[in-house]
Amino acid sequence: MNIVESVQMAGKTLLSNKLRSALTMLGIVIGNASVIAMIGIGEGGQKFVNKQLESLGPNVLFILPGNQETQRISFEVPKTLVLQDAEAIASQVPTVVGVAPELNRRQVVTYRNRNTDVNIIGTTPSFLSVRDFETDKGRFFSEVDIKRSNQVVVLGGDLAEKLFGSTNAIGQQLRVGNTSFQVIGTLTSKGSSVGADYDDAALIPITTSANRLVGKNSPYGIALDYLVAAARDSESVDAAEFQIANLLRLRHKINGEDDFTVRSQKDALQTVGQITSALTIMLAAIAGISLFVGGIGIMNIMLVSVTERTQEIGLRKAIGATEQDILLQFIIEAVIVSAVGGLVGTAVGVSGILLVGALTPLEASLSPVAIAMAVGVSGGIGLFFGVVPARRAAKLDPIVALRSA
Repeated sequence: MNIVESVQMAGKTLLSNKLRSALTMLGIVIGNASVIAMIGIGEGGQKFVNKQLESLGPNVLFILPGNQETQRISFEVPKTLVLQDAEAIASQVPTVVGVAPELNRRQVVTYRNRNTDVNIIGTTPSFLSVRDFETDKGRFFSEVDIKRSNQVVVLGGDLAEKLFGSTNAIGQQLRVGNTSFQVIGTLTSKGSSVGADYDDAALIPITTSANRLVGKNSPYGIALDYLVAAARDSESVDAAEFQIANLLRLRHKINGEDDFTVRSQKDALQTVGQITSALTIMLAAIAGISLFVGGIGIMNIMLVSVTERTQEIGLRKAIGATEQDILLQFIIEAVIVSAVGGLVGTAVGVSGILLVGALTPLEASLSPVAIAMAVGVSGGIGLFFGVVPARRAAKLDPIVALRSA
C-alpha cells in the first residue's frame, strides 16, 4: 500500500464511526482553542496596558514615597514625600518642566439630593500641563487658590454630568464630606488611564485638601501620595530620573537606602511586559494540559479500535500486508484525528479572540506563531500517542488474530 491508499482507508474508517471520531477530536479541539485564545487574550491585554501607559506620555516620571521593599511589606504608604519636595524638583531640576503633586482621598460628594463616592485629588495648577488635561468649561484653580486654600473644585467630565446633568455646573455649590466647595471648572473627558479615572474625580487645591480634608500628617509639611514630573523631552527622561533621585537624597539626608522610588514609563512598560508575559505563559501551559488529555483520549480510542479490528488486521497480514503497512495506517488515523481537531480548535480559538476583542477594550491579537505551534503540537500529539496502538496492531500475529476474531 502507498501513502495515498493508507490515507484514504484511514479516512473511510474514521467516517464509518463519525460520533466516536468527533468525540475523540473534542479534547484536541478544546486544547487548541484554549491555547490560542489564552495567548491571544494575553497579548491583547499586554497591548492594552502598554497603550494606557503610553497615553501618559513618554516623558512622564512617577516619584513614589518609600522604596520597593517598604512598598512590598507595608500596608500603609510611608509619608516620605512632601509638597516642598515637589517645589524643589520643579525649581532645581533643569530637565524637568513641570511637577504635579497628588494627595488622594475618597469622599462623598453631594449636590442637593444627589451624592456619590469619588476620588478627591489635591493637586496644583501644573496638573493640567503635566498630565495633559484641558478644561472644558470654566477655569482651573490658580496659585492664588493654592496660597489661600480656597474651597474651589474642578470636576471630571463624568462626575459633572452625574451630579448636574444638563445644568451648568460652574458657580454651583456642592459638599465634599462636610465642607462646602464652589465649582469653578470641568475637565474634558479623557477616559481612564492605568486604573486612574480622572473623568470621575474631583480636583481641589492641595493646600485645601491638607487643611480641610486630610490634615498635615507629616512633621515636614503636606505628605503626598506621589509626584508626577514631566521631563523636557523623551531623551531627557534618564537624566531627569538621575537628577531627581540625587536631589531627594540630599533633601532627605539619605546615606543608605532611598526612602522614595522614581519610575519612568519605560520601567513601567518593562514591568508590565514581564508580568503579562508570565501570566500568558502560565495560562497557555494550563490550557496545554487539555492537549495532553486529548492525546490520551486518542490513544484510548485507538487501542479500542485495534481490539475491534483484530480480524481485519489478521486478514490484511494474511494476504501480504507488512507490519509497516499496519503501523502506518493506524498512525495516519491518529494524526488525522488530531490534525482535524487542531484545525477546528484553531477556528474556535480565533473566533473567541475576535469575540473578546469586539466585546471588551482588549485588542484582538492573533499570533501566527501560536497558531502554527498549536496545530503542530496537536499533530505531534496524534503521532506520539498513536504510536503505541499502531505498534500493537502491527505486532499482531495473523493466525492468532484470525483465530481470536
